[in-house]
Amino acid sequence: MSEVVIVIGDRMGKGQKVAAGIDSVAGCRAIVVPGMAADMKLGDVMHKENADLGISFCGSGGAGALTAKNKYGYSERHGMRSPEEGETAIADGCKVLGFGFMDTEELGRRIATAYLKKNPR
Repeated sequence: MSEVVIVIGDRMGKGQKVAAGIDSVAGCRAIVVPGMAADMKLGDVMHKENADLGISFCGSGGAGALTAKNKYGYSERHGMRSPEEGETAIADGCKVLGFGFMDTEELGRRIATAYLKKNPR
C-alpha cells in the first residue's frame, strides 16, 4: 500500500496542526513547506514529492492554489472556509485546496479521510 502524500503551504509558515491531523490517518503523510510565504512554493514541493494533494493557506486561500494551477496544471478550488468545502472539492477531483487560515487537526483528519474515501489504497 502506497502512502498518500499531502503537502501543506501556509503564508505565515504554519500548518503543523493540520499536518498532525493528516498524520493521524493511517496511510497518510503530511509535508509542511517551511518558512514564510510557503503557500507560493506549494506547487513546486508537490511536483518534487509527486504528492497526491496540496493544501494552501493564506488570507483568501487563493494565492498558492492558483500558483500551483498556473505552473503545474493542478486542478484547484480556493476561497474555502470549512472542512465540508474541502471534502466536496476532493469529491469533485481537485488536487489543490485553498483555504483561509485554518490550521486545525480536524481539517487535516477530514481532508485525509475524504481523499482516502475517493482514492482507496
